[in-house]
Amino acid sequence: MLVGIAKLAAESPLLESKRQVEYFELPARSILNRTKPNMPFAWAINPYRGCEHGCIYCYARPSHAYVNLSPGLDFETKIFYKNDAAILLEKELSKPSYVCRPIVIGANTDPYQPAEKNLKVTRSLLEVMLKFQHPVAIITKSSLIERDLDLLSELAKNKLIKVAVTITTLSVELKKILEPRASAPSARLRVIRRLTEVGVPVRVMAAPMIPMINDFELEHILEAAKKAGANHAGYTFIRLPYEVKDLFKEWLRTHYPQRAEHVMSLIKQMRGGKEYDATFGKRMRGEGEFANLLATRFQLACKRFKLNERSGVELQENLFKKPGQSMQFSLDL
Repeated sequence: MLVGIAKLAAESPLLESKRQVEYFELPARSILNRTKPNMPFAWAINPYRGCEHGCIYCYARPSHAYVNLSPGLDFETKIFYKNDAAILLEKELSKPSYVCRPIVIGANTDPYQPAEKNLKVTRSLLEVMLKFQHPVAIITKSSLIERDLDLLSELAKNKLIKVAVTITTLSVELKKILEPRASAPSARLRVIRRLTEVGVPVRVMAAPMIPMINDFELEHILEAAKKAGANHAGYTFIRLPYEVKDLFKEWLRTHYPQRAEHVMSLIKQMRGGKEYDATFGKRMRGEGEFANLLATRFQLACKRFKLNERSGVELQENLFKKPGQSMQFSLDL
């Protein structure tokens, strides 16, 4: 357990030689986080704080400030995990007042980042979901999710699971500098294929789209995902809240010095002249000419590749049952 860590310097995440990952148990009194009213899910669970994937654009980076750590190198190397997550979840779901609503896992940091391989916090949560027949959605860009195909396939039988797989680029070279420790593009396409084969509904997320960096890949990503088995798709535009904007600009100057200013100029055009706008309805898609063009391209590509042709699977809430519930009902009779 991490106690009394002093605030460390915001060392650049680009300093790969300084990476040494540490894991700390994060004490938690509850596991369910209520989402904002405008979100598609009522509840969210984040098994981890911090993420080893090291995606330079990650909007969750500033969350490390809550524990007096930097959003830069610390976010990638000081990983907090909720060891009692499954116990806490079971207690929450067992409360008489609890009303079943779909829960999303991974809205903040990836629930299948490298730490999950040994810690198995996310797997323990899925075991509880299966036990209670509770609907759940997962967002990930990691091939480690394939380890849990046994649980996911069982949940899929009763329409209790759907997964969003994020693909930012199909370029291995760009992936290495943009998302250095995330799964390869080919591995993510394999994830889509394997999930589909066991009946798990999959949505591909082309995200985030970054002007003059990966936006030209939008159609290619959607086509590849469709061929792998995805029937639904979405996209988001890059978000640069708080310290993320400075980290991203440093990344641009390092890897794309000749186009750095142009990229930021386009981002500002899509944010009403600012580097970031958190306004709901704008923060995910942006605004202005470039944003409208991206939206049109997405719609045309979905039509061309037969994505989003029908409504997605509606997760079942009426199967939710607390262990021993049916026995209790019979005794009451």
